[in-house]
Amino acid sequence: MIKPNQLHKAVAQIEELDPELAEELRGIRESSRYLEEADKLRPILRPAVEEGIEEAMDAGLELETIVLRVGRPVLTIDASKPLLEINEVESRFWEQKLENVQDMLVSTISAVGRIELQNHPNYEWVGTGWLVAENIVVTNRHVAKVFGRRNGQGFVFRQLLDTPVTSAIDFLKEQHNPAKFEFELIKIMHIEDDQGPDIAFLEVRPVSGTRLPSPVRLSAGIGDDKADVAVIGYPAKDSRIPEQDLMQKIFGDVYNVKRLAPGKITGVSSNRLYHDCSTSGGCSGALVLNLQRGEAAGLHFAGRFLESNYAVPASVVAKRLQAVQQSVRKPVSLYTPPAVPDVPEKEVVAADPVPSVNAQTFNFNIPLQITVSVGSPTLVAANGTTQPAVQKEEEPDAFYTEGVPEDYDDRKGYDPSFLGEDFEVPLPAIADHRKQKDVLYYDRDGRQEAELRYEHFSVVMSKSRRLCFFSAVNINGAKSRKADRTGWRIDPRIPGQSQILKECYGNPPKFSRGHMTRRENPIWGTETAALRGNADSMCVTNAVPQMQSFNAPVWLGLEDYALQHAREDGMKISVFTGPVLNVNDPIMYGVKIPLATWKIIIFIHDETGKACATGYLMSQEEHLPEEEFVFGAYKAAQTPIASIEKLTGLSFGNLSSIDPLREQEESLAMSLENVSQIRFL
Repeated sequence: MIKPNQLHKAVAQIEELDPELAEELRGIRESSRYLEEADKLRPILRPAVEEGIEEAMDAGLELETIVLRVGRPVLTIDASKPLLEINEVESRFWEQKLENVQDMLVSTISAVGRIELQNHPNYEWVGTGWLVAENIVVTNRHVAKVFGRRNGQGFVFRQLLDTPVTSAIDFLKEQHNPAKFEFELIKIMHIEDDQGPDIAFLEVRPVSGTRLPSPVRLSAGIGDDKADVAVIGYPAKDSRIPEQDLMQKIFGDVYNVKRLAPGKITGVSSNRLYHDCSTSGGCSGALVLNLQRGEAAGLHFAGRFLESNYAVPASVVAKRLQAVQQSVRKPVSLYTPPAVPDVPEKEVVAADPVPSVNAQTFNFNIPLQITVSVGSPTLVAANGTTQPAVQKEEEPDAFYTEGVPEDYDDRKGYDPSFLGEDFEVPLPAIADHRKQKDVLYYDRDGRQEAELRYEHFSVVMSKSRRLCFFSAVNINGAKSRKADRTGWRIDPRIPGQSQILKECYGNPPKFSRGHMTRRENPIWGTETAALRGNADSMCVTNAVPQMQSFNAPVWLGLEDYALQHAREDGMKISVFTGPVLNVNDPIMYGVKIPLATWKIIIFIHDETGKACATGYLMSQEEHLPEEEFVFGAYKAAQTPIASIEKLTGLSFGNLSSIDPLREQEESLAMSLENVSQIRFL
């Protein structure tokens, strides 16, 4: 949610950086025109905000959003020239600054383009790129990964079955200009490893008789603190916003075209540049231009609302570019990410961070991005009922330990023969040798076992991560019941220190506990069995740290949709779910946080009478690191089971042989907007 002090601090930082602009902004607060506009915003915004925000609105929240919009505008570009008026709001301060460098801007803007895709099932375009050398375009790693991947020592375009994904860059895509100025991207020269800066280089093919724009010069230094800069890129509308009409009425609807957003550098370090220009997704890979010098200050890659935006310094881009041009094939990280958040060496005081909250989020572009949280959302699941966006509930103050280990002696756990004796589905196996050594064992009647058996489901734990490798459940839709939620509890069969209790869990900005086996899934059978399944699902062994919405309507509806297609005489499915545990997962509150969750659903199809298995992947990465979302970005995706095996180091036996995506192992996952897009056959 927007807090008044955060918004006021953001505006105060702008005013501190530029006394002349501050004077103009003070005039806005006294202008009858803008006071009237603020009054019109109040009744529109008030119904969309959570109780408790109304006082902030009366204190001038609407007026401050207008001030922020003028102080850090996003300008339309026409014929490579920035228009200096947006939604009838002018800044004379920025008008003068930009007019003074108009010739330089025309030349530089022409070198920035939108990265287009062909033969991709989900994306028409993915971000911004710009010419950094003759025939070479630079963009972000997380943009290039959408259409490219490593292949041995080199990089290739991804394949969709027998059709390669191809890419181009259009140096126009302006609001009032339908023309194209497009060139084919013929080679992925380099995608930096995840440990390095967010950089990728692409080779562009010149067209005979058509000259490419001139490359943008790269600044040799680490950046000028407090310098005037502008981000040139293609801000996109965030598809996660539930109230699209509200956003359009208040803040306009100009997206997916080239824009210019002026601002200031607010801090620099050896591997990161901080700025306060207004950005949104689609600006990934955008140029951060030093307006005084007429050269690139950095490569924009991310932002945190009301706190800062982030860019790779131009000097770092230059160093990597030189290595790529010299045919250094093996990627080498340019820096090792620090164990603690990077702090600028020269820093202007910024607004307090906005905590992530268990609430619905509205991202408004005015045209800068504003986020307003408005309480927990409800979403329609596959069965037509409303559910919370995420399987996360209020945390009780205390844990309830279920007595002694012997209390679980009658738990049978996951049943491999649940779908029929002719089709056994064993538990996943830990295939990765390093992860085999990390399996947590416990004593069960004098035997060392890894499988923690619960009612209708089982869990295998990681010693080092204190999280499950996977949770496996049998679901009988014909015998399902309902039960009230119980409190979270620890499992007495394993040491308490082997379970994550409260370190990273709690009120925002901490994480919520996200069920692996959904709480509803094991609630079936006799009344006693259903109550046990309900209580067992609340063991912390069955939870991982989760942030905000996973764009969860599809994710939460997967099991329900599969049950609709399962053989009617049984309505049975088996489900494996787990986190993707990577060595380089970010550490927050002393806990490594998984960035993705996978799921595999197995059942006998009602039409064919044959077994089928489908895999899914859901990323929470857009909520955790500083990368902005890739345009159209990643919701739930149906993913080849073989790919999940590679990601997790697990083996699912022969399930990949009955996966409808088995021939697409090397292709992109299929992004899912709704469950009807799922392929079971």
